[in-house]
Amino acid sequence: MVATFNPAVGSHVWVEDPDEAWLDGEVVEINGDQIKVLCASGKQVVVKDSNIYPKDVEAPASGVEDMTRLAYLHEPGVLQNLQSRYDINEIYTYTGSILIAVNPFRRLPHLYSSHMMTQYKGASLGELSPHPFAVADAAYRQMVNEGVSQSILVSGESGAGKTESTKLLMRYLAFMGGRGAATEGRTVEQKVLESNPVLEAFGNAKTVKNNNSSRFGKFVEIQFDQSGRISGAAIRTYLLERSRVCQVSDPERNYHCFYMLCAAPEEDAKKFKLGDPKIYHYLNQSKCIQLDAMNDAEEYHATKKAMDVVGISSEEQDAIFRVVASILHLGNIEFAKGTEIDSSIPRDEKSWFHLKTAAELLMCNEKSLEDSLCKRIMATRDETITKTLDPEAALLSRDALAKVMYSRLFDWLVEKINTSIGQDPDSKYLIGVLDIYGFESFKTNSFEQFCINLTNEKLQQHFNQHVFKMEQEEYKKEEINWSYIEFVDNQDILDLIEKKPGGIIALLDEACMFPRSTHETFAQKLYQTYKNHKRFTKPKLARSDFTICHYAGDVTYQTELFLDKNKDYVIAEHQALLNASTCSFVANLFPPVSDDSKQSKFSSIGTRFKQQLVSLLEILNTTEPHYIRCIKPNNLLKPGIFENQNVLQQLRCGGVMEAIRISCAGYPTRKHFDEFLNRFGIIAPQVLDKNSNEPAACKKLLDKAGLEGYQIGKSKVFLRAGQMADLDTRRTEILGRSASIIQRKVRSYLAQKTFIQLRISATQIQAVCRGYLARSIYEGMRREAAALKIQRDLRKFLARKAYTELFSATILIQAGMRGMVSRKELCLRRQTKAATIIQTRCRVYLARLHYRKLKKAAITTQCAWRGKVARKELKNLKMAARETGALQEAKNKLEKQVEELTWRLQLEKRMRTDLEEAKKQENAKYESSLEEIQNKFKETEALLIKEREAAKTVSEVLPIIKEVPVVDQELMEKLTNENEKLKGMVSSLEIKIDETAKELHETARISQDRLKQALAAESKVAKLKTAMQRLEEKISDMETEKQIMLQQTILNTPVKSVAGHPPTATIKNLENGHRTNLENQFNEVEVNGNAGKSAAERQLENVDTLIDCVKENIGFSNGKPIAAFTIYKCLLHWKCFESEKTSAFDRLIEMIGSAIENEDDNGHLAYWLTNTSALLFLLQKSLKPAGAGATASKKPPITTSLFGRMALSFRSSPNLAAAAEAAALAVIRPVEAKYPALLFKQQLAAYVEKIFGMIRDNLKKELSALISMCIQAPRISKGGIQRSARSLGKDSPAIHWQSIIDGLNSLLAILKDNYVPLVLIQKIHTQTFSFVNVQLFNSLLLRKECCTFSNGEFVKSGLAELELWCGQVNEYAGPSWDELKHIRQAVGFLVIHQKYRVSYDDIVHDLCPILSVQQLYRICTLYWDDCYNTRSVSQEVISSMRALMTEESNDADSNSFLLDDNSSIPFSIDEISNSMHEKDFASVKPAKELLENPEFVFLH
Repeated sequence: MVATFNPAVGSHVWVEDPDEAWLDGEVVEINGDQIKVLCASGKQVVVKDSNIYPKDVEAPASGVEDMTRLAYLHEPGVLQNLQSRYDINEIYTYTGSILIAVNPFRRLPHLYSSHMMTQYKGASLGELSPHPFAVADAAYRQMVNEGVSQSILVSGESGAGKTESTKLLMRYLAFMGGRGAATEGRTVEQKVLESNPVLEAFGNAKTVKNNNSSRFGKFVEIQFDQSGRISGAAIRTYLLERSRVCQVSDPERNYHCFYMLCAAPEEDAKKFKLGDPKIYHYLNQSKCIQLDAMNDAEEYHATKKAMDVVGISSEEQDAIFRVVASILHLGNIEFAKGTEIDSSIPRDEKSWFHLKTAAELLMCNEKSLEDSLCKRIMATRDETITKTLDPEAALLSRDALAKVMYSRLFDWLVEKINTSIGQDPDSKYLIGVLDIYGFESFKTNSFEQFCINLTNEKLQQHFNQHVFKMEQEEYKKEEINWSYIEFVDNQDILDLIEKKPGGIIALLDEACMFPRSTHETFAQKLYQTYKNHKRFTKPKLARSDFTICHYAGDVTYQTELFLDKNKDYVIAEHQALLNASTCSFVANLFPPVSDDSKQSKFSSIGTRFKQQLVSLLEILNTTEPHYIRCIKPNNLLKPGIFENQNVLQQLRCGGVMEAIRISCAGYPTRKHFDEFLNRFGIIAPQVLDKNSNEPAACKKLLDKAGLEGYQIGKSKVFLRAGQMADLDTRRTEILGRSASIIQRKVRSYLAQKTFIQLRISATQIQAVCRGYLARSIYEGMRREAAALKIQRDLRKFLARKAYTELFSATILIQAGMRGMVSRKELCLRRQTKAATIIQTRCRVYLARLHYRKLKKAAITTQCAWRGKVARKELKNLKMAARETGALQEAKNKLEKQVEELTWRLQLEKRMRTDLEEAKKQENAKYESSLEEIQNKFKETEALLIKEREAAKTVSEVLPIIKEVPVVDQELMEKLTNENEKLKGMVSSLEIKIDETAKELHETARISQDRLKQALAAESKVAKLKTAMQRLEEKISDMETEKQIMLQQTILNTPVKSVAGHPPTATIKNLENGHRTNLENQFNEVEVNGNAGKSAAERQLENVDTLIDCVKENIGFSNGKPIAAFTIYKCLLHWKCFESEKTSAFDRLIEMIGSAIENEDDNGHLAYWLTNTSALLFLLQKSLKPAGAGATASKKPPITTSLFGRMALSFRSSPNLAAAAEAAALAVIRPVEAKYPALLFKQQLAAYVEKIFGMIRDNLKKELSALISMCIQAPRISKGGIQRSARSLGKDSPAIHWQSIIDGLNSLLAILKDNYVPLVLIQKIHTQTFSFVNVQLFNSLLLRKECCTFSNGEFVKSGLAELELWCGQVNEYAGPSWDELKHIRQAVGFLVIHQKYRVSYDDIVHDLCPILSVQQLYRICTLYWDDCYNTRSVSQEVISSMRALMTEESNDADSNSFLLDDNSSIPFSIDEISNSMHEKDFASVKPAKELLENPEFVFLH
């Protein structure tokens, strides 16, 4: 594969081994062309230099994703790379554009989630980790962009995972081109996917190598329209293994459908007369009946469900299963010799039972079925001869019938699926997915293996041509000089097999057409024809076998059954029998044949299969191919086992080695400039000049090394075979010399260091000795000086002691004398101070006594004068109250309260008695009482009118109560005089009580009589007007504006309804000097009544006016949206919330929907987000479901009597002002909402969520392009040369992080300008940071080049910028920083030094507690240090993670190591409500445009 290289002692090489395929070792001795190698296993071998290959010791432990990037592209390198990746569960690897898939034999659901499909959508091939999704995406993108149909060829031996890979490809293509035309409720892609279970049930079986082996080839054409959506599909099948129906070898199984039907529910089993599968001959030939990993009963239901999806009706399903059951019963029919010679009949009762059952299931005649199995009709020119069959021939006839029935059934299923899916005749492009059997070579190879290997030979030729083409395109792309590369062409093998005439298939067809031909004559014909062919040999000691030298190896075929298996015709008796079936399904499987076909019964399976291959190749040649090679790592079908010899053989059979050989024929080693310089720059350090570019540096280095034949491309260096090894040898030599120099320097340094330490130690010992002697001399001198100092200090102490005693005695005598003198002086001062205090107290007492007398006299005088002034002022105030009706002054309030108490005592006594009498009279004499009331009412009509007008005037001018004159002026004057006198008597403010006693008594009598009459009349009126009063009370409660309430109080007077006559239009002078024209007021009532006839039209116009106003940006008032407040006030006034039917809500929702059509304008969206959330808050606080307040206590009816209302007014007058103020501030009013209002609230909440999502998605879209630039740092090669292909320009890499922050700041400014609620701003930032976390973290896991030390530092610096931003806008960021926990911990792990010292517990509990085992495992295996070349974590940690992953592999909860982007709505209505307050809207002003409209006067 590569040219022989010259190894040196110490070189790491690969040597061939018969057991392990290849072993790695180190060269220990070289003797000419004999090289001794010490293998890593400890074994020493001696090999020739031509049989060893160099090993790349710097290859990453986790392997490379694309094997074309291997330093040495040869068999051991490829095998080692696949094994390294398989050990870390990386089962996919590229070889250029070819994907190699190694079957893991375990569930890896995290690799195939819908989120993973989203990640690969639009990613270029090689950008992310190898995956079938990447191949499917590349095919889809190429089809859409270039308008060329594509094909994906999936191959591999049985059990390699072809079918599963095909399912993944179809899933991804359905994901990309979904939403196609639906048929009967199911889309095309759903039917294509659901066709797999049906085809697997009838076309798959357990083999020695695979529990779910496809026993047919399948080519799925997925058709697309111009826009890239799936418009149709078609499934083509090839070479179903019909012989398996009748012959099954142990431990294999028959087709799955037989076992599923036997495991069907009891009622179905009875319908088809089936039982235990062990009793059926076609199933019990093998001991394997049950599969551990497959539940046949569940698979039966899954298959029926899939049949429903693809459009197979229940009647057709019953017919299908009847045919399957009849085949099982046919297999149990055995034959014995009949009465005639060479005849046969069913052997026993059991056989007759199964014959009868099969006939019933096929709905044909039992006798006809027996005859078709035991007899043949020979037609001659003159007569028809019936020939009987012996038991052996009858068994063959039985098996032939079973095989042809199953084959026809399978063909019908494929045709039905195609019909159900529907093909698009106008399809522009297609993507074909070919799931074909791989190369097969067994101990016994029959006709099936011959056809399978022919298929693989054809596909291998197509594959070789494609690889050669791709190789030449690579050279053209890099603009290098190249010459034609020769590759092994297998055309001679294809000519040997399919050439006409003279090919093996042609000779086989010729043998089949002669009745007397046998497999031995056929073999002899082959021997004679191809005895000199280099690809054809005859095995020794074999009479009828032959061997063909295929591209993947020699295969020996046994010809015993070649002739029988090549014949494809239906026995005439079988055709007639089944065509005559009363079951239309069975009859349609065997339609009547034409006369021409009757004359030519023979049909060759080999020829037909060859024609199918030609048709398939024609389709593939018109498409752009993509290849997936599936590899089975072991024959035990168990995970974690990698058999080198087995895998290597499959790589050869799959053509991967041939592709590598083609690559090696040209330039097998291709290195990017920076990688090449980083690795081999040490050979010529002087070429790494910062001022030179990379291509020039690479050329200088290669010239310096003396290599020839290399090529310098646009981005890569292309090396011939063996040149990489030469460079590595030179590099190893330089590193070896450098190591010697380093060792010499280190030894010199260590010796010098030892000498210096000895010298320092000797110097230190000398210094210690000298110091000891000096300290001894110094100690003697110090002791002598200390003795002298002690003597001196003792003398000084004795002298000081004598002086201190003398001094203390003197001080003591002086202190005693001074104290005696001071005590005498203190006593004198105390006596003087006491005398002064006594004098002071005496003078104060006398002065206070005089002052109190003066103050008492002054207060008495002032009280008398103030009393006089107050009485005079009281008199003036009374006069002013009668003239102006103003009773709000404080003194008048006191007077009125006293008067009210007096009147209430009298009225309650009288009203209690009168009301009891009125109730008794009303119950007994309703009619007589009504006439008496009407007569009395005529007398008091004028008085009642005036009283009610006065009462209404009192309610209008709350809390000011105005006195209204009664119609009887004389009586009113008397009442007024008597009232004044009574007030004077109660308040003790008048002195003339005795003079007015008689007048008061007379006035009280007259008032009492009139009061009885008024109360009786009003009690009846109150009962008759109960409904009207309740309606008026409800309207009065809902009206908040003073003017509207004023008008309604005047216009809705109850006098009209009682008397039946309209009130007299009078003009009166009120006491405040104003005049009221009642006639004009009633004219206004009539106008309003006429206007009420078109209230609906007026409301529609008002709604239009409102919408025209608020659909524009009318701004904010005190930080709250004007539009939302205006809409709420209008809906509240129009009573829309209580309406059972209104169009206002629909109009508003439509207006909001049209306003947010521009999804890209964040400013406009933020404005409407604020308005909708504010309006939602107002509705949340205001609307109460209907019936919620049903249990609440009702308001007592308001008394309508004059004195009752006066008494109520007096009682409530102190609190009226506060109530009015509270009503003015109460912006939000609870309302019992009907269904339209509650629906409007739900729709509004949906729009809040929608607008929130639009703003969030706009920010994500803006940041997504920047995030992709922030995940990977710019790569710098040695010598400071930056890769031009990935250069980020002269700008700092931090500019992308700054752009993200600028985007966040820009949106934050927009949200703040539009007063978006704080909770929504925080949620937007939280979900955005979560999106950043998901994108960065997933990119880290999917891109190996991102898991580096330098990249970790780059991302960490960017995250620091985001953390600084969160600190600056902490109020608005909320918990956003916590959302970056995954990428923070992952990056923190990447930048740790000495990872190999970190234990698993430290990683899980301290460094990365939030990351799962799968995520940690992937980071650890992908990590590589591009700065300091340090190691990743230890193998013990990797093993621990792998063991945990194995335990959790079947856990559905751990199905993905990627993070999902959370696009849900992260808030509730209650959170929005809690973030606002009702008082915030108290100062909001409605829209100015509406305030000028008279219809919206209620907004004032």
